[in-house]
Amino acid sequence: MARAKKRKHRKLDRSLPEMRPNAGGVDIGATQIFVAVPADRDTDSVRSFPTFTEDLHALADWLQQCRVDTVAMESTGVYWIPLFQILEARGIDVHLVNAQHVHHVPGRKSDVLDCQWLQYLHSVGMLKTSFRPEQAVCEIRSLMRHRENLVQMACVHVLHMHKSLDQMNLQIHHVISDITGVTGLAIVDAIVTGESNPNQLAKLRDYRIKASLETVKKSLVGDYRREHIFTLKQSLTAYRHYQQLIADCDGEIQQRVQDFQNKDDGPAPATDSSSAANPTAPAFDLHSHLERIFGTDLTLMPGFDTLRIQTLFSELGADLSKFSTDQSFSSWMNVCPKDGFSAGRRIRSPKVKTKNRVAQIFRLAAQSLHHSKCYLGDYYRSQRARHGAPKAIKNTAHKLARIFYHLVTTRQTYDETVFAKLEASNHKRKLNKLQSLAKQMGYSLVEVTA
Repeated sequence: MARAKKRKHRKLDRSLPEMRPNAGGVDIGATQIFVAVPADRDTDSVRSFPTFTEDLHALADWLQQCRVDTVAMESTGVYWIPLFQILEARGIDVHLVNAQHVHHVPGRKSDVLDCQWLQYLHSVGMLKTSFRPEQAVCEIRSLMRHRENLVQMACVHVLHMHKSLDQMNLQIHHVISDITGVTGLAIVDAIVTGESNPNQLAKLRDYRIKASLETVKKSLVGDYRREHIFTLKQSLTAYRHYQQLIADCDGEIQQRVQDFQNKDDGPAPATDSSSAANPTAPAFDLHSHLERIFGTDLTLMPGFDTLRIQTLFSELGADLSKFSTDQSFSSWMNVCPKDGFSAGRRIRSPKVKTKNRVAQIFRLAAQSLHHSKCYLGDYYRSQRARHGAPKAIKNTAHKLARIFYHLVTTRQTYDETVFAKLEASNHKRKLNKLQSLAKQMGYSLVEVTA
């Protein structure tokens, strides 16, 4: 029997088309940085550089020598920031990419392979750039995040004050709502100065405290030991130190928000000099400045106040042009479903865990609509009844994100009457449901005329 001939198959070229021929890849580390350029640009296409500032400038010089005009790097901690700023100042287009998108590298894991893999994926256009606002917004964002850390540290010292009071069996922090309020700080100040008489300490009670004078006296009877008073004093000093740091940080943030100029804005309004003469007048109108920056009053949206809008501004800025549609904006925040379809069937995608501060703000705003009487409040409650609280928060946050994107991009004022048609259909659906239930039970609904 003749042996069958082995059929020869033509070798196919499976290489992807090169979209960025001048692309480079950078693998960031704490003490060393590996850079890959196209193989035809240098005899040694992969080099390593230390992380000193002079070496970072040498890295930028080598990239320009190799005619590299765009690079991709992973967002590793905060190590990427110095190199990002140097390359951006040199006119090199820097693409900051998510490490999860390039996690599966073929072969063994090494820094050389990582930078080469980044260079290849970036050259064929397979990497998606992470969102980064303009530099002025990044400066405010750094200050806001630093302020958040200061607030957390101050809260730690409040817990230390609670611990010292518990060790002395003083229950004043369980009687009043806030130990750092007017009454709480007055009593703690008196304790650290040596006062231990409950009658004298109870006289410091503010008239707005709901607890009676006798209850406050009973809560101040305890064992005033010197070591616990010492720890209470140090915790109080540390708390006030952080409060001063927070106030200084607020002043710096306010100055930068006041000086921020949007592309479509006119000059920033001058601060009223009469506020310095009148101590009761607000020294800084944050609401007006945010309305000037965004071009619309976003606090009219249900669930949003001035502080939440300030946080959104520090994370996003006022320019959302990098998001082509409201769907892409919602997808970036991970508040919309990302399921796919195959053969007419829905494919559930795995849950993606993210720490997006913007998404947290929208989720908090959605959760605060639980008792709201507006259309969005009704939507949240209906979603909660059908799918549970987590799904309702996500769906409502998705709707709020789309409204926010529309208001910022069009600079229109939030109008509740837009939902009038939806309100009418919602009312009609509720009425039909009640009529159906009444008919099943043998009753009929009669409209009552006022």
